Amino acid sequence: MAVPRLNFEPLGRHHDRRAFACGEPALDDYLKSRASQDVRRDVARVFVAVPPGTGDVAGYYTLGAFTIGLDRIPEEFARGLPPYGDLPAALIGRLARDLRWRGERVGELLLTDAIGRVLDATSRLAIHAIVVDAKNDTAAAFYRSFGFRPQVSRPNRLFLAVATAREGRR
Repeated sequence: MAVPRLNFEPLGRHHDRRAFACGEPALDDYLKSRASQDVRRDVARVFVAVPPGTGDVAGYYTLGAFTIGLDRIPEEFARGLPPYGDLPAALIGRLARDLRWRGERVGELLLTDAIGRVLDATSRLAIHAIVVDAKNDTAAAFYRSFGFRPQVSRPNRLFLAVATAREGRR
């Protein structure tokens, strides 16, 4: 299956969000009603995937700053880390693909782009892990297939060490 050609760019006024539907009402509503406000208020950065030459949104994700408690990651990952309590992290708060793009690997492309942006930011900012909140078990399985691991007390909040992400990028 050929991977679609998509551009990944910050959400702007020229992006047509009205028709976006991923099948999860909360994610649809966020993009249509609240995403721009979060960007303006510096709550999140929103990135969209669009086919070249259009403003149609095939998918989107959000990025923000986060901390992850050392006590929330499995012991084998916490070994050797300083006992600061909290580690710097990046949060992929939302990630959604329009139903019209089902089967086109858009979710995979969105996640890859998000991880790439986080890795690029590590030259300017200390980030130990990438954290995601999976909406359901299907989403959690999707993230696990990319190497994300569940937190100790919240199995649908998953993390990926930046060092692991770097290794996968090579």
